[in-house]
Amino acid sequence: MSRTSSAKKSETSSEISAVPEDRIPPRERIVSTASELFREHGIRGIGVDAIADAASTNKMTLYRHFGSKDELVCETLRRASEKADAIWRDLEAAHPGDPGAQLDAWVEMRAQCLNGEPAGCDLANAAIELKGEGHPAHEMIERHKAEQRDRLAALCSAAGAREPQLLADTLTLLLEGARVSRQAMGAASCCGHFAKACRAAIASFT
Repeated sequence: MSRTSSAKKSETSSEISAVPEDRIPPRERIVSTASELFREHGIRGIGVDAIADAASTNKMTLYRHFGSKDELVCETLRRASEKADAIWRDLEAAHPGDPGAQLDAWVEMRAQCLNGEPAGCDLANAAIELKGEGHPAHEMIERHKAEQRDRLAALCSAAGAREPQLLADTLTLLLEGARVSRQAMGAASCCGHFAKACRAAIASFT
């Protein structure tokens, strides 16, 4: 199967599978396809022509929706940020009024996410690839990472942890380190101990 066919199949099956491809709005096809291609080839490793072709559209349509490739990159990262934000809503819905259970569930959900993101975190990968280029996505990435860390610190505090800021930093470092370890050494590497390490850290702060 060609890369173009593979991208189309993955896009429709995993992200917008409930809608027939010919009924998916061009903007959604472009964003979904670009996200997958950036993940596989890197942001600088794929051009707008390939993205348009894989999304069953053309470059003129792509530029009608996005003024530049940089704008498209920012939109794919904004979507990734929204998915991360949904985790917090799920935690609150699953364990209302119980921050301790929410913190434990955060560990479990992040462990599951590690298994579902073999290419790592889209935002972290973009930050590394675009470092030093003055790319407009940098501000978004920094804001997202800071907000995630601050929300985790607030949850640690609500759960009664001593030094919640330090615990949040510790858990954040474990998460980011596990992501890199998984890419460098595989799923059976030390990243497999992510949940256990997190729970040990939480226990040491309670």
